[in-house]
Amino acid sequence: MLPEPRALSGSVAPLLPGLGLCAIVTLLAMGVNRVFPTASPLLIAILVGAVLANIAPIPAQILPGLTFSSKKLLRVGIALLGLQLVFSDILGLGWGVMALVVAVVGLGIAGTMFVGRLLGLSWTQRVLIACGFSICGASAIAAVDGVVDAKEEEVLTGIALVVVFGTAMIFAVPMLAGMIGLDAAEAGIWAGGSIHEVAQVIAAGGAIGGSALAVAAVVKLARVLMLAPVMAVLSVRARRMSADSADAKHPPLVPLFVLAFVGCAALRSTGVLPEALLGYAKLVQTGLLTAAMFALGTAVQVSTLRKVGGRPLVLAAISTVWVATIALVGVLLVG
Repeated sequence: MLPEPRALSGSVAPLLPGLGLCAIVTLLAMGVNRVFPTASPLLIAILVGAVLANIAPIPAQILPGLTFSSKKLLRVGIALLGLQLVFSDILGLGWGVMALVVAVVGLGIAGTMFVGRLLGLSWTQRVLIACGFSICGASAIAAVDGVVDAKEEEVLTGIALVVVFGTAMIFAVPMLAGMIGLDAAEAGIWAGGSIHEVAQVIAAGGAIGGSALAVAAVVKLARVLMLAPVMAVLSVRARRMSADSADAKHPPLVPLFVLAFVGCAALRSTGVLPEALLGYAKLVQTGLLTAAMFALGTAVQVSTLRKVGGRPLVLAAISTVWVATIALVGVLLVG
């Protein structure tokens, strides 16, 4: 039975103030990106949200729309991210680079989880940082949270650490690549294999110059594609954990938005979608993820991060070095 018009409007109305604020910040962040292409609208939105939240309390009427953006809009944005992937481009990297990508994600997650355990961090905090730093930054953290049901402060800590360390990598990778003597293609592979966010990879690839940008983008998108199998593994674990309780809600084997992500990648790979449509889809995807990142940023409270302590910071630093080292060794071996 369809809902009555009044009931439908009543369910949407509480979301409007928060959605309106998200829309305003999204437009501003994307506008800054148009003027300064290296400035990621996602990172701008996170920072704006964090600043606003720490200047003054978020009004209660804004919260429902922020919650909707940080969950529903985020998942749609992640699904549409698949439209940036072309399977032939991934395969065109060659088996050596593809093996490098798998090693970065697999060993990156395993090593981060191991060190996090030694530091005494919770399993959920460890897996959020491990996936965020090994796959695709804040989007991966938010996606994993949809399966493992982590605490809010753990999610926000992971995202904040992605912003800090990923931004530092934008400057570190081009500088170190020059010192090591990597050519543009090799430096691009290293950037795509080690830096956390897609936008951060693009910024670093542009700074390196030459063929680095195109190579870095494809390698990074190959890492993004690894989100699907990792999410499937985490979903299986979550189902096993919930099986111990008859009242527990069993998560799906593979979350719907992950299936949609793979489906979008498959659709893009067929070549049937016109470029104009793909351009609009990328604009929508960027807008949705920017709105979601702003909503997540509003929950980044300095007081909350202080309570978390320095151990996540230590793990993030070690994970960044670990992932970058795996990627660099892979580049040297492939080269």
